[in-house]
Amino acid sequence: MKWWQIAMTRRWLGYLAFAVVFAIACGFLSAWQASRGNDAVAANALLDKNFNSQPLPLQSVLPGLTSFRADQEWLRVTVSGSYLPKEQLLVRNRPTDAGPGFEVLTPLRLADGSVFIVDRGWVPTGNKQDRPDYVAPAPSGAVVATVRLRPSEPKADAGSTSGGEIGTIALGEVQARTGGAVYTGAYGILDSQTPVGAAGLTPVVTSEPTQDEGLHWSYMIQWVLFALIGFFGLFYAVRQEIRLRREDEPEERARAAERERKRALKPTDADIEDELIDSVRR
Repeated sequence: MKWWQIAMTRRWLGYLAFAVVFAIACGFLSAWQASRGNDAVAANALLDKNFNSQPLPLQSVLPGLTSFRADQEWLRVTVSGSYLPKEQLLVRNRPTDAGPGFEVLTPLRLADGSVFIVDRGWVPTGNKQDRPDYVAPAPSGAVVATVRLRPSEPKADAGSTSGGEIGTIALGEVQARTGGAVYTGAYGILDSQTPVGAAGLTPVVTSEPTQDEGLHWSYMIQWVLFALIGFFGLFYAVRQEIRLRREDEPEERARAAERERKRALKPTDADIEDELIDSVRR
């Protein structure tokens, strides 16, 4: 029986079809990982571009109170107005390397009467109370601030707004507490301001967030290798069956004897160890 007559039987054709389907699935998964890798590269490039951007006026970036796009995150904008210290809120459960603490949200009233929320910084939890011992007051009078845009966060539980505290920076919830025309599309993390104001707040962001592309490229290559392994396994199995069916043929016996001769000539681990011991003794 010729080799192709063995390989073209219904059973082996079924295995071949399975290997093809498996390879196609691996191809789709590899392409998916490549797409995710490209998305991560694009996201990192956007982060780098926005984080180091030149500040633009707030109204040119966010023309409406609810305006905000995902590609505007971390953009630097300038806002001018006066802080509303009586409407200030503390965001609970904001730990850092320094320990548990709060972030300080202070509304800034703009010239047109609208209100933009500024995250002025972080303060630690008090030594003897579950509130800060001291919160540096916001500058009074006219202020010009440069901030980095961040999107509104998901809303926390219903009881998170009591006592001048809030569970998350959910701008809809902040608007309900502050009242008036509040920007609810995005808020700003303070980068700098004039006048500087009293000391005592730790900046929330001091450097560009860590950029990580993940293992998508590695997974992409792995799926390609899995597809190749599937075809290699099929080829090896067919080859072994052909050898078994031809083992009584003179040509196959000769090839088997040659393979056995080559294996016998190949030194074993024991032979290599003996040679090393002999070389040391010499």
